[in-house]
Amino acid sequence: MTSQQTLTILPEVAEALAAGRPVVALESTIISHGMPYPQNVQMAVEVEGIVRSNGATPATIAVIDGECCVGLSAALLERLATEQGVHKATTRDLPWLVATRATGATTVAATMRIAALAGIHVFATGGIGGVHRGAATSMDISADLTEMAATPVAVVSAGIKSILDIRLTLERLETLGVPVIVNGSDDFPSFYSRDSGLPAPRRVDGPAALAAVLHANWNVLGLSSGISIANPIPTADEIPAAEISTFIEEALCELDVQGVSGQDVTPFLLKRIVERTDGRSLVANLALVRNNAATAAAIAVEYAKLQA
Repeated sequence: MTSQQTLTILPEVAEALAAGRPVVALESTIISHGMPYPQNVQMAVEVEGIVRSNGATPATIAVIDGECCVGLSAALLERLATEQGVHKATTRDLPWLVATRATGATTVAATMRIAALAGIHVFATGGIGGVHRGAATSMDISADLTEMAATPVAVVSAGIKSILDIRLTLERLETLGVPVIVNGSDDFPSFYSRDSGLPAPRRVDGPAALAAVLHANWNVLGLSSGISIANPIPTADEIPAAEISTFIEEALCELDVQGVSGQDVTPFLLKRIVERTDGRSLVANLALVRNNAATAAAIAVEYAKLQA
């Protein structure tokens, strides 16, 4: 079976890809597992609109009844937002979902893999996974990192999720040979905050310069890795690191008490942080997703120019 036969591509997306027009991949886990209905579907529609308004075609990705879908109709977005039992799918889950005709919302890693099969090179998300705190004993390290080492997609995020060990995640990305670029800042961001206390591994300013990095990585040097583009949350929307860190530590303590592990860790922690910040973290999360979608679209537009 060829990669093309494994994909169901929305006509709008297929036409854009065939014409060489810019396309931005979007994940679906945030719809099924990230927030309640109807806010989840409203957010998905809004983010797709942001991508369009910035000159690119959105392609929200999921596995629906065993089909790897690149671009979702309004009906399928609604289904992901409301249906119970949608699996949270990383790359390892894709063969099982396809073979059993199951439905899964894709994480960063799985979204990257399907986007690459479709020929999409730019992907917007909220934050990337990484090395969990305490990973020396738990061995809990996100598949996002190994996927970025192997899959030629640029991931535009607000940085590594601040519930994780950011320093160790950056070390792991360096070992894997993944370029890590910060857009417009000398400081590496930490999701809700513009500054993690760590320096930017490399700084590049603006979509045209970022697109030039993508071009150099894949078209000039022939490298096959992805690229992590950290796009700091807008200043007006951030929660300073010193403030949010208290809530994160409280949530981590509760995590240990309740014995939560595996794929349940991240959604558990994010939910607890929303509760402890009286919803401020959710507002910040939505703001950074919007910002990342706009930035990713602008990068995709500039990258398409370089391929013309």
